[in-house]
Amino acid sequence: MTHVVRYESGGVVLVGVLGDGAVRPVPGVGSMAELLGGDLAGARSAVEAAAGEPAVPVGEVRLLPPVDGLTEVWASGVTYERSMDARVEESQVQDVYSRVYAADRPELFLKSVAWRVVTDGEPIAVRPDSAVTVPEPELAAVVTATAEVFGYTVCDDVSSRDIEGENPLYLPQAKIYAGSCALAPGIRPAWEVPDASALTIDVRVTRAGAPVFAGSTSTARMHRSVADLVSHLVAAQDFPAGAVLSTGTGIVPDLDFTLLEGDEVQVTVEHVGILTNPVGTLEAARTAAARRVPSGPVR
Repeated sequence: MTHVVRYESGGVVLVGVLGDGAVRPVPGVGSMAELLGGDLAGARSAVEAAAGEPAVPVGEVRLLPPVDGLTEVWASGVTYERSMDARVEESQVQDVYSRVYAADRPELFLKSVAWRVVTDGEPIAVRPDSAVTVPEPELAAVVTATAEVFGYTVCDDVSSRDIEGENPLYLPQAKIYAGSCALAPGIRPAWEVPDASALTIDVRVTRAGAPVFAGSTSTARMHRSVADLVSHLVAAQDFPAGAVLSTGTGIVPDLDFTLLEGDEVQVTVEHVGILTNPVGTLEAARTAAARRVPSGPVR
């Protein structure tokens, strides 16, 4: 299994291809935003050119979140029947979610700018003013500037269920805060994924080493296709540095479950990858993101 990654080696951040325990740099590409800024054919050609580059053992580099520059992370809501049921259950305005599930237009929202994203091993967080926070394990599509799917990664769309349930207009506060968006470090090229519409997604939450929640679903249970979601995302705006679009969750715990500081969340998407994050403090998540605040021109 190969992945396209961002990594730090010798103080320099590079884009490379990870496979067989080693990373090879993608020649002539300075950032993931640059790689996604063209079309799929160009991005694939650049990635395949890495095969001729010298390899560095992955243990000698630091893997970073797979987004940078002006690449945005967006997310989809109510794309699985289980998600609709759960949000109807939690909400004081239940009809909103039933209607959007069956509507032609999906629910889409901005989840994170690139520098706020955390990756494998970094802390996700619970808002201190939330009583019910859950992981939302999802397949995420990585899209080029030409709206073509370049690859897939694993997303945890961490959400404060009680805040959104109080009022749907609180969705930005329930969905967008420090430590609420985690992406696996690797992007699995789309041309290596057998069938994105039939991938198993698993999540496991452990507390003090013991399992406290687990669930499984398949992208085959999605009410909408990835192509449909992408078409709505790009219908009225451009993404010159590409975008990541998380496709919604089909696994939602009961309302009596919430993440706690010290928990560990592991999300696995078949043929795509694994994402593992500890649940830390809001301050720890802020610190992780602050290390990546752009200090110069952002492209």
